[in-house]
Amino acid sequence: MNRIKQKNFTRFRRAHSVRAALVSENPKPRFSVFRSNANLYVQIIDDVTAKTLVSGSLKEVKGEDKKKEIGARIAKAHALGKIVAEKAKKAGVTTVVFDRGRYAYHGRVKAVAEGAREGGLKF
Repeated sequence: MNRIKQKNFTRFRRAHSVRAALVSENPKPRFSVFRSNANLYVQIIDDVTAKTLVSGSLKEVKGEDKKKEIGARIAKAHALGKIVAEKAKKAGVTTVVFDRGRYAYHGRVKAVAEGAREGGLKF
């Protein structure tokens, strides 16, 4: 049990250090990414008012379900970034700060960021 507690604490500390640096510097909304094995969730959060302005997940992405095709999950993540960027424009958000949480800026997390940039969000 001690090993599991240590692992969870390390994850929390990593996410907290990334988030603390972002929130303390900027009053801009935070583009937060949560990645699970099966899904990917994105929220744009205003930390001043503690409200979620826009949210989205891979469940919203339309397309053919080719799970075994190479690069399918990354392509869906890129499309999710574009969808969230369009929702953000409708909500009046143009500039955000990217919060990768405890995840490395690689793979699906990077694809979401690039998709949001193509959709018109400025990081």
